[in-house]
Amino acid sequence: MKLSEQPVYKIMLVDDEPSVRNSSQMLLVHFGHIVQSADNGTAALAWLETGQFDLLITDYFMPGMHGDELAALIKLRQPGLRIIMVTAYADQLRAEGKLDGNVDCLLLKPFSLTELKDAIAQVMR
Repeated sequence: MKLSEQPVYKIMLVDDEPSVRNSSQMLLVHFGHIVQSADNGTAALAWLETGQFDLLITDYFMPGMHGDELAALIKLRQPGLRIIMVTAYADQLRAEGKLDGNVDCLLLKPFSLTELKDAIAQVMR
């Protein structure tokens, strides 16, 4: 499938690390998506109130509000919004029951271009 034939999604990207957020945003824009980024959960919630998004991609470990807390709040407000959580702590999160069905896909850090593309395709089917 050519890049131009892929669906275009409006994506909210949340990560407190500027380098990770910026590189992820560049990849998503390269795929043709429309991306709004935020550096924390509170900012993401504010952006989500202003517009319709197809997908949220959030880091887990962030100061203030962790990704699982953000996912839970979003699923209460917008149950249909698909959520990908990016983390290096997948085993720990599963063991602690932190996902509780609010996350549609876990993407392990570090991830490749293909893994990001596949995760988006998986949750947006």
